Amino acid sequence: DSNTLDKGFYSELLHIIGLVETKEGGKKLIQRKKQHDRNIGSLIENAISQIDSLDKISRLEKPELFGETYQEQLFNLGLELAITWMNRILFLKLLEAQLIRYHKNDLSWGFLNLQKVANYDDLNSLFFSVLARKPQERSQNLQQKLQERFAHVPYLNSSLFEPTELEQETICISNLRNEKLPIFPGTILKDNNGKKLTGEINTLEYLFAFLNAYNFSSDIGEEIQEENKRLINASVLGLIFEKINGYKDGSFFTPGFITMYMCRETIRRAVIQKFNNIKGWNCETMDDLYDKIEDKKAANDIINSLKICDPAVGSGHFLVSALNEMIAIKSELK
Repeated sequence: DSNTLDKGFYSELLHIIGLVETKEGGKKLIQRKKQHDRNIGSLIENAISQIDSLDKISRLEKPELFGETYQEQLFNLGLELAITWMNRILFLKLLEAQLIRYHKNDLSWGFLNLQKVANYDDLNSLFFSVLARKPQERSQNLQQKLQERFAHVPYLNSSLFEPTELEQETICISNLRNEKLPIFPGTILKDNNGKKLTGEINTLEYLFAFLNAYNFSSDIGEEIQEENKRLINASVLGLIFEKINGYKDGSFFTPGFITMYMCRETIRRAVIQKFNNIKGWNCETMDDLYDKIEDKKAANDIINSLKICDPAVGSGHFLVSALNEMIAIKSELK
């Protein structure tokens, strides 16, 4: 079942973040690793190190909101930042997979790799100087080489790619040092001989290789993939982030079949209404609409003019389903 939590993916993702799942009194908890198991290469430990060395907690207006002790404050700040960064990266992995698939598996549309994102500075630029800006605005903020690397990356009008208040008060991902991280004992990564990879590896390189070892692009029942990669879809990611957040914000995960149905029904109706309003048509179904469309570019612009808002975004699962539906509608243009 593609909507079932992949324990291997979940455990290795926690390892890269710097967390571990434990069991106390029959209840599963997500916690920081024990002192002797911590590594500066994990996202949380790297973030904590930078927050501490830059003395960011003393500059917070209300540090007590993040815990009673200094160590609690460090951990909770590091955790919130790491989850924010990983949320963005996983959303982008889903987007990247859809772009590659939409362009007939042309891998040049990929952008989460070391060739295009060589370090945390590049990743920060991708977040805030590329995704958050329209293509014509990027030249003011990007070096020429980065403009070329990210030429295929679309503009996303989303608060997900705006610096959070906490990032503005503490650190961004560009503050992280390029460290190495020991490979997870149960890793999915293999060497050239087909054996599990061992040793240490640059964390960003590790993260990209780890994500690339899974299939983010399709659901079961679709075409067979050339590589036998385990499927990770938006449903699985939603389950993972619900577990990490521990329901503390009152956010609960909505299964994929529900978000897909809701997005399909609402967005397609909105598209039909949009065309009818602009063109003066009287279409009732998408087939009626497709039969009338003659100018694909103009139709694409009309679809792009739709605005979708999820005021209780949670894991972003509704928005991912909405993105998938928009891509599906565009792919059906005749």
